[in-house]
Amino acid sequence: MALTRAEVEKVALLARLELEPQELELLTAQLARVVEYVDQLAQLDTQGVEPLAHAVELTNVFRPDQVQPSLPRQKALQQAPRTDGEFFRVPAVLEP
Repeated sequence: MALTRAEVEKVALLARLELEPQELELLTAQLARVVEYVDQLAQLDTQGVEPLAHAVELTNVFRPDQVQPSLPRQKALQQAPRTDGEFFRVPAVLEP
């Protein structure tokens, strides 16, 4: 499938890109090579090939969750600039 300059201009318009004429020429050539490569890939026989989300197997490197005692409230509030004795006090971010 060949890619034309008019098609690249249309995509640039849809993407709200303002391109100079020399940029359009360069992008037309570059995008045409990308489309040719995708066409090549489409010719491959992929029968029986399972779809992949990643090229390599991923494993979780986190440790398993373990229930542990939490920090006491008074100790957590100790370094806070403002508290009401039970909660952190912060400036309001939403106006009524």
